[in-house]
Amino acid sequence: MGAVPSTPRWGGGALPQGPAEYLIGVFVGEKSFPLGSDYWQKLLELPFDLRWQPHRVRHACEAFAQNNCYTRHLAKLFIHLAWCLQEATSTSDVQSLAIMKAVNALYISSVFLKYLIENAEKDTFEEFYLSIDESEAIPNNFSRDQNIKNLVMHNVLSFIGKVDVSPETYLLHHELLNFMLIAMSTQLVSGPSPGPDDVHPFTDAAMAQESSLVGLVVHRLLLNYIMLRQFPSNSSSYTIFSEGSQLGVLQKIGSAAVNLVLVPLNYLVGSSGEASRSPLANISLNVLLTLIHYRKCVLVESVKDSNDGSAASESLVKEETHFAENPYYKALESAKDIEFDIVDIEGNAHRSPLLRLPFASLFDTLGMCLADEGAVLLLYTLVHGNSDFLEYVLVRTDLDTLLMPLLETLYDAARRTSNQIYMVLIILLILSQDSSFNASIHKLMLPSVPWYEERLLHQTSLGSLMIIILIRTVKYNLSKLRDVYLHTNCLATLANMAPHVHRLSAYASQRLVSLFYMLSRKYASSYTKLAELKNNKMHISNGESRDGDNLPEDMSTELHIYTDFLRIVLEIINAILTYALPRNPEVVYAIMHRQEVFQPFRNHPRFNELLENIFNVLDFFNSRIDAQKVDGEWSVEKVLEVIIITCRFWRGEGMKMFNQLRFTYEQESHPEEFFIPYVWQLVVSRSGFSFNPSSINLFPVEQPLEVSYGAEAANQLPNGEVHGNAVEVDLPV
Repeated sequence: MGAVPSTPRWGGGALPQGPAEYLIGVFVGEKSFPLGSDYWQKLLELPFDLRWQPHRVRHACEAFAQNNCYTRHLAKLFIHLAWCLQEATSTSDVQSLAIMKAVNALYISSVFLKYLIENAEKDTFEEFYLSIDESEAIPNNFSRDQNIKNLVMHNVLSFIGKVDVSPETYLLHHELLNFMLIAMSTQLVSGPSPGPDDVHPFTDAAMAQESSLVGLVVHRLLLNYIMLRQFPSNSSSYTIFSEGSQLGVLQKIGSAAVNLVLVPLNYLVGSSGEASRSPLANISLNVLLTLIHYRKCVLVESVKDSNDGSAASESLVKEETHFAENPYYKALESAKDIEFDIVDIEGNAHRSPLLRLPFASLFDTLGMCLADEGAVLLLYTLVHGNSDFLEYVLVRTDLDTLLMPLLETLYDAARRTSNQIYMVLIILLILSQDSSFNASIHKLMLPSVPWYEERLLHQTSLGSLMIIILIRTVKYNLSKLRDVYLHTNCLATLANMAPHVHRLSAYASQRLVSLFYMLSRKYASSYTKLAELKNNKMHISNGESRDGDNLPEDMSTELHIYTDFLRIVLEIINAILTYALPRNPEVVYAIMHRQEVFQPFRNHPRFNELLENIFNVLDFFNSRIDAQKVDGEWSVEKVLEVIIITCRFWRGEGMKMFNQLRFTYEQESHPEEFFIPYVWQLVVSRSGFSFNPSSINLFPVEQPLEVSYGAEAANQLPNGEVHGNAVEVDLPV
């Protein structure tokens, strides 16, 4: 190499003079190497065997950040990465040198790009310097006005979407997705509400790609998730990353030495329980969620004339903002089942690119993975945004595949995040809007429910279990009234289910009446406290004031909430008795067994019309039982037997018909304020993606990211509106 300059002293102390050490030292140093220099080929082709500790990596990053404004080495590395990916995409030889060079380029650029993002002094990310200096010579195959961020993202996405995952390309696919998360992590340093001044160079470049490529990328990411591929175990697949006994920059994953190469792998992306099962599936889901939930705020200027009537009036420019359409969400929203016939009923072929997915495999994979919070968010996105997938779910006869893990998540709420619980409840609410779903879940019998510990549940219908878990969720959260919307969603789902209840189990029926009793006690307690506070306040002189004068108003609000909840529960019981009484003798028995709990509200102006039906049923069945002559004491079995027989003669005479409660879920007007922070919380906390907490402005990080955000998260939940056509639930926002 002739006279070789000494390795730049960016780390302090004498450094070894190996080729890899020298090349990295030059990359972060002060000397700028032209885009066409053979230095870049040496950097990307040389297998690295550097065993640096994290502090060495930080020193290198600091030197790079200081010198990149002069050398523009990040921009040049990105250009070479794009060229390598172009070659790897077009070649039929999967063992090509281009793949090795692309992996090396990805790994090196990811380390330094991530540092620049974490330590950016301005949110415009000028520290990237993604351009080539005007005075520098460039090769003929590169145009000086080429947009580098668009160039690199186009080629990254092209390889992901167009090249199949194989043992030879697996590692490159994985590192491309790692790189995408790092490149899109500029969102972490922005505030939670997207604004027109936000700058996200690589994410916006991804959004600007043509629709055909976007569809391929969404398809690939979902296939990666569905197939749950592991890292290939055959070391021969990775010979391209080694030369003899020398280690490559990213040799075979799984090797004990993998954390000793260029930088420790967990410096970029660590491992978690989910990732260890299928790293590619886990990171594909993270990238997909990040892409589909991104919202770009765009500033629009509209010109309006002033209305002052003056001939010399000037036009006033009014600035307005709107959100640009997200092509990745649009692709997912319009995806069809792979069995879907492309030719429509009129025989016309679809002209636009059509994303076709194996809904059956996606359904089964989600069923296996719903213990993971990211899988729950993906399921929510699908059932809320893709009507075809929702319809597919609703016609499945094995709904327990999805419902059982969702219900287990609610059962295990103490160890789940508030956001995860809320997502599950919204999914159940969306499903309960369909009458066929409500009917079919009562036909599917469960031999046992092993995770339910309060009592043994044998031969319980899926519908009965769903009602049991929803009521349990309300009771669990009712002690502190932590989230009004959580209770509202639970009760709204129960209300949608009520007219279709079929042979509700004895335990579920008892829980329903018990829920009314618990709410009635909460109501009575709030009423008593409010009366006492108002009475005490009357004894305070007009000139005095004290802390807590707003307590009566707070108590009044609480009383109003419990009143609404009680009315909804009475509506649920009414719907069962009005539309499904003959099919539910256990509900009748539970009401008769606890009929005294309804008595205090019989003349209440908010409840009396609903209680008329309940007491009508009680009078009918009480009279039939009183007319029976039974030897000895009445037993549960004897009472139930009479109820079952009496149900055959029930005609509903004297019952007032109320409109069926139907609640629907509508996403709030600014969902991005919840979903963008939520997705990145999952990326940071669940995937092991490391990011400097002090640089994160997107969401609060006062406590460890893997810990539930608890009650505070309730204020950040996607408080989508729950609409009912029979009752207005007036709850405070």
